Amino acid sequence: MRNFEDDPTLNDLLSNDQLDRLNRCLSDLCAKPIALGASRPGADAVPVEFNLETVGWLSGGEHEQERQAAADMVGFLMMFVAKYRLAANLHHDATEAGYAELQRQNEALKASEARYRALSDQLQQQVDEQVSVIKQTQQELYESARLRSVGQLAAGVAHEINNPIGFISSNLRVAREYVKDLAEVLPETPANQDLMADFNDLLAESIDGAKRIASIVSDLKTFSSIDQADYTRCNINSLLTSAIHLVQTEYSHGLEIVERLENVPEVSGHPSKLSQTFFNLLDNAAQAIRDAEPDKGPGRILVKTLIQQGDIHIVIQDNGSGIPEDQRPKVFDAFFTSRPIGSGTGLGLTVALDTARAHGGRLQLDSREGTGTRVLMTLPIN
Repeated sequence: MRNFEDDPTLNDLLSNDQLDRLNRCLSDLCAKPIALGASRPGADAVPVEFNLETVGWLSGGEHEQERQAAADMVGFLMMFVAKYRLAANLHHDATEAGYAELQRQNEALKASEARYRALSDQLQQQVDEQVSVIKQTQQELYESARLRSVGQLAAGVAHEINNPIGFISSNLRVAREYVKDLAEVLPETPANQDLMADFNDLLAESIDGAKRIASIVSDLKTFSSIDQADYTRCNINSLLTSAIHLVQTEYSHGLEIVERLENVPEVSGHPSKLSQTFFNLLDNAAQAIRDAEPDKGPGRILVKTLIQQGDIHIVIQDNGSGIPEDQRPKVFDAFFTSRPIGSGTGLGLTVALDTARAHGGRLQLDSREGTGTRVLMTLPIN
């Protein structure tokens, strides 16, 4: 990914498909077709600026005021494109740095274990205990740092997005009212009716998109629990729903997730750790569906909550690829993963098991290769 340390060009900010789509939208909004390009086509072209630098030229339109208005709007959109790219770059760099640090710590741990193995049999038991303590501490530090990073990222996203989304939504609603007023004074010609219908559709899609962004920000806040205490009352169904929304967003809403959530009471616990556990289990299920054989049929994830024998039962079940028999005994081991290098840390199920135990509960996994996997977490109500 480009870090934009130097001034970006128009091709850096927009792909060819995005540029063509933008030109079509601008032409539909203006009286005459408008074209945005990297080079200046003529003396009447208007510059499009980003960070006080000219990144493109806009030509066409009926008059200069129309071209200038379109150029201002494109420059405004470029600002948000750049913000999105910057956030993506920051997230990519942070992920790469975190994985490299984890690999370095893992190598250091292996070297430490090799040195301890050279000690005499008399000290072997003490060495094993020390290695176990080191592993547990490393895992807790990694998970704690990751949760703090997610919380800080969610807070930053909420701060940066909520305000602009608020006035964008407000402006779009006002614009829709203006369109209604405009429709009453325009001549009722077929062309005008088609134009107003398209304009109303564009505004409706934009309003819906703004609502979806606000919903994602809300789910991120719930997921990271940045507004809650470290230990508080937790609504299991609400945490599950937020995790489901985030997984759906990550997989471009291409997952079929069936929710069967009964009315279960709140429990005392750590909402951020429970949210992270639910997300990890759902992500594992989504990966299993993606890795399943193509002729196996459509993939599906079932998420269910119920009360049995005084405990809350949380079931996450998929019909994906399943876990091979030789790997099942190791699935809860720290740093064990069946995914390609760089695709997983091997801590998802380990953290889920530790989280269940920390809340006085249990975690059970039943899987068959080629059939699917069923994970059951039980949490005591009191």
